[in-house]
Amino acid sequence: MPGQANMLTNSTIDHCKTPDPLTYQILSWVMVVQFMLGLPLNLSVLYVFIFRFKFWKNKSIFLFNIVVADFLLVACLPFKADHYRHQLRRSNNNAVCKTMLFMLFLNRGASIAFLITLSIDRYFNVVHLGRRNFVKILKKTPQISIVIWLLLLPLTIPTMVTTFECCNSHGRVVETYMHDVTDTFRELVFFSQIVIPFIILVYCTVRIVNRLSKKTVGEKAKLRRAMCVVMSVVVVFSICFLPCTIARAVLLSVRLQKWQGAEDVAVQVYDSLMVLSYMDCLLDPLVYCFCNSGFKDAYITSFCPGFLQERLLKTDFGLGTTTTTTNNTTNTTTTTTTTMSGARNLSLPILEK
Repeated sequence: MPGQANMLTNSTIDHCKTPDPLTYQILSWVMVVQFMLGLPLNLSVLYVFIFRFKFWKNKSIFLFNIVVADFLLVACLPFKADHYRHQLRRSNNNAVCKTMLFMLFLNRGASIAFLITLSIDRYFNVVHLGRRNFVKILKKTPQISIVIWLLLLPLTIPTMVTTFECCNSHGRVVETYMHDVTDTFRELVFFSQIVIPFIILVYCTVRIVNRLSKKTVGEKAKLRRAMCVVMSVVVVFSICFLPCTIARAVLLSVRLQKWQGAEDVAVQVYDSLMVLSYMDCLLDPLVYCFCNSGFKDAYITSFCPGFLQERLLKTDFGLGTTTTTTNNTTNTTTTTTTTMSGARNLSLPILEK
């Protein structure tokens, strides 16, 4: 009898069957598409960073680390899709399950950490121009990236539990004090990884916008470039990280209320938004282009057709460095836009009467 009760409890804790097979069949195909798009895209980005842009010379080590994090995510997508196709929300193999959780949440933490670091760097460059920017100092130190990865490792440990994947934390049939504390800590780690960085991101965005409204026309070009960087990070957060976080909060509340019908719906919404969060491996290259025009130019010259290269290279997107000189005798203003790629420098003169 005790053994049967224990089996009943374990089956409740490890309940990871999909509530609706059709939904998860669709989600599995979505992940297959994400993998088919994400793998060549990130391979091409990696090639440009190493062989054309030479990130270690262009102070883009943080961007390169985001690429590495995205590869961790792309590697997990085929396995995750296979689980969904077999109507499982996680692998039955304990080792595979924990490895997947480790890879997914390490990618999540690394992407957020380096994206927020880039936003803080732009914030100091705009709002506190002239002051000592500690982020800029860190960018020149490759070892700091290793430190960030090492600091992220302990944060993945609470999520490397089989019950976490299926959101079987609070609301179990049998709940002890130790389980309750452990589950609460796991959820705090999960939510704090999103909520705290998002607050920092919103603060940086508001301050940069406020600074932009107070500057003169000549100073706004640099601020707009910083604004593009921060807004691209906001887009990644809004699409990839916030929705699944809100859905998990709703799912936890429904589980505590023991509303089984609502829980089945909440589970499908949460898993769908988690699949949507994997889009960050496709959206992060936009951040690279906004952060560094040199990477954009190197990527265009490497992979875009010849008839598109000239048009795309002439499109500054507010990212180039502009310098203006005035000829008093002819009343002609010459504006030169200079961008630097890993392979060459481009100088595009524009004449305005």
